[in-house]
Amino acid sequence: MILLRLAARAPAFALRAPIILYRYSLSMLIGRKCRYLPTCSEFADAAIARHGAWAGGWMAAGRVCRCHPWGGDGFDPVPGELPSGATWSRPWRYARRGERPIGEAADA
Repeated sequence: MILLRLAARAPAFALRAPIILYRYSLSMLIGRKCRYLPTCSEFADAAIARHGAWAGGWMAAGRVCRCHPWGGDGFDPVPGELPSGATWSRPWRYARRGERPIGEAADA
């Protein structure tokens, strides 16, 4: 029984390990300059921990793709629930952001 639980968590751990390694090595050397809060690595780690390797991995990929000089900024937390319409066969729907992050221009 314990081995089954560990086997189910292995994909998520395999994705979270490089994120944690990056956060405590390379990120400290190049400086923390993320436009979002939580940072992209914190978001990815939390998304994978909360929603699993498949859904959390796609959420993290979408967040990293949004983090560019012409992208948004502000507070963009990991969603508490999976987005509606997202299934394993349509993984790109996990990466969509439901609403604008707190902190972006309110008058736009």
